[in-house]
Amino acid sequence: MRAGDADRQQVAERLRVALDDGRLDLSEYDDRLRQTYAAKTYGELERVTTDLPAVPVTPAAPAPGTNLTGRWLVHVWDEYVTAVAICVAIWLTTGIGGDLGFFWPIWVAGPWGALLVWRTVSGLASDEPRKWHEAGERKKLKKERKRRRKELEGRPSED
Repeated sequence: MRAGDADRQQVAERLRVALDDGRLDLSEYDDRLRQTYAAKTYGELERVTTDLPAVPVTPAAPAPGTNLTGRWLVHVWDEYVTAVAICVAIWLTTGIGGDLGFFWPIWVAGPWGALLVWRTVSGLASDEPRKWHEAGERKKLKKERKRRRKELEGRPSED
C-alpha cells in the first residue's frame, strides 16, 4: 500500500525522538531520514523503524515515598512566604522607634494568600502535583536529549 506525506512525517518524528533518546547516532538518523522521504510504501517506512520502540518513552514515575504533594505545595507557596516575610521585616524595621502603626503587609499577604488558597485547593482537586512533576521530568529529559545531540554533533555541552 502506498504511503502519503503525513505517513512520512510521522516516521520522521519517530526518528527524531529516537535521535533525541540516543537510540540513533546522527549518521544513522540521516540515512534513515533519507530512506523515509524516499519511501513509496508502508513496507518501506516500516523497515526504517522496525528496531525502534513503537511509542515514545514516558517520563519517569515518581520514586516510592516521594511526597509530590508536599514538594508542589512548597513550589506554589515559597515565593509568597518569602515576600510576606520581607514585608513584615520592613514593617518591623521601620517601626523600631516604638510606633509600628498600621500593619500594611496585610495588603500583600491577604489578597495574594487568598489566590494561593484557591490555587492550592483547585490544584489538589485536579491532581496538579502529579502534572507538575511530569512537566519537570519532561523538561529534564529534553535538556538531556539536547546535551546528547550536541555531544553527537561534536559540540561541547553548555552545562
